[in-house]
Amino acid sequence: MAGCNPDIAFDAFIFDLDGTLLDTADDLGGALNRVLADANIAPVDKSIYRPAASNGANALLEVGFGDKWPDVEQLALRQQLLDYYAEDIAIHSKCFNGIEQLLASLEQNSIKWGIMTNKPGFLTEPLVQAIPSLANAMAVVSGDTLAVAKPSPEPLIHTANMLDVDPTRCLYIGDAERDIQAAKAANMFSATALWGYIPSVDTALSWGADFNWQTPTDGFIHI
Repeated sequence: MAGCNPDIAFDAFIFDLDGTLLDTADDLGGALNRVLADANIAPVDKSIYRPAASNGANALLEVGFGDKWPDVEQLALRQQLLDYYAEDIAIHSKCFNGIEQLLASLEQNSIKWGIMTNKPGFLTEPLVQAIPSLANAMAVVSGDTLAVAKPSPEPLIHTANMLDVDPTRCLYIGDAERDIQAAKAANMFSATALWGYIPSVDTALSWGADFNWQTPTDGFIHI
């Protein structure tokens, strides 16, 4: 759908969670550094863990353990990180600047909005509940809601069905290539959240989203 009219309005916005709606990197990084401390490995700085924050526990652990990662008990360490993260899931996490205003505008204009994340439900649900600005989400779909996750289009189609909106009238906003791939496969419009945990602007632009937003307030043009 690249090259479409930038002024198009949508019946629903669907958002990725980590790196799109919420800045969760410091809580994820805190859990990672607790695991590293247990293993007598030096903590990693935000500049190291932040780019991996959208890519799941294994990606975080890999940047923390570096060349030791192939030789450790990966499943056990993953569970340890998830346990630590679940204990302190919303200490530092908050909406990115502009998100609350965007969500409020959607609601004022009777545009539906929901969340579709690859985060597992046992983490998604308490995190969303801890952020008051997300209370009005009309659909919340996690990475394990269905048998498949992004980049499969099925979770996005499922979210559109929950919102009772045709997928072609939805816009999906995310900060990872799999987000854009899933939106394209679902026949949805897509927007890259350039404020999120992207590897670089040039890389993100190469994903071929319909829109590339510098800030959440770029979304106002579509309301």
